[in-house]
Amino acid sequence: MNKINFYHSLIFFNACIFLSAFEYLKNNNLLIFSLFLILSLGISHGALDHIKGQKLVKLLNYKSTISFYILYIFIGLSIIFLWLLFPKILLLAFLIVASYHFGKEDTEFISYRSNQDLIYFFKGSLVITAPLLFHKAETLEIFNNLNFDISQSFFISDEILCLSIIISFFANIFISSNKQIEIKSILIMDFISILLLNYFLSPILAFTIYFCFLHSIRHSFKLSNELNKNNFIKGFKEFIIKAMPLTILTAILFLIFLFFLKNYYFLDSAISKVIFIGLASLTFPHILLEYLIEKYEQA
Repeated sequence: MNKINFYHSLIFFNACIFLSAFEYLKNNNLLIFSLFLILSLGISHGALDHIKGQKLVKLLNYKSTISFYILYIFIGLSIIFLWLLFPKILLLAFLIVASYHFGKEDTEFISYRSNQDLIYFFKGSLVITAPLLFHKAETLEIFNNLNFDISQSFFISDEILCLSIIISFFANIFISSNKQIEIKSILIMDFISILLLNYFLSPILAFTIYFCFLHSIRHSFKLSNELNKNNFIKGFKEFIIKAMPLTILTAILFLIFLFFLKNYYFLDSAISKVIFIGLASLTFPHILLEYLIEKYEQA
């Protein structure tokens, strides 16, 4: 798997260099294109949560999986409802949880250590701090669109953002310490790739490319390997088949919400809300599920 992840990071790194040369991409959000990628490649990496849910039910010695589905859907809908009531608190919580999630899952090919949770958070925080440093006005506009006027709530200086990025770099170094040069190279290439994307491209497009082609694909590789440890290609095909139904269902729900929201907001604003609030509603139950499986497997 380390070789697969190395070549994946290498291809992604070169693709980021290639994309940064296009002037058209620098000046356009391509929101509809971003939404399409997130609804296809992006959300697919969590489309096996129903299988993981069945695994968790067995670990807890329950006979029925209905309770899992009800709880999973309830958490997702609760996030949307709470976001409408407390957008500032939910956005902050989402950014914190997402930073940890990105840091941990992007390095899940390295053995997980529970005492490194803060390190994973600092590593993943690059996805949040890089757009704030390079495109602060555009990023704050996205936050404002999500009902969180962060510019008035507190001021983040460029010095603090630079320090956060430096800390994220050293978090990568710490995670890869005493590891093979192949693993060190993966983390360094990923770090530079995220910086390149956010320096040259708009925040939403940069996030979309990272989320779909680095974060999502890497997690999909892990799931494919778990499905078939002897033949990765067969495992990947099996993953696509098993992930497709839930991916399609989730995409349809996203589009239904978009159709509803565009009656009250401009299309760009509606798409931004669907992307980030929708991802938040999926991320919280997804992370909770991963945490519970890890906890009860180690028990």
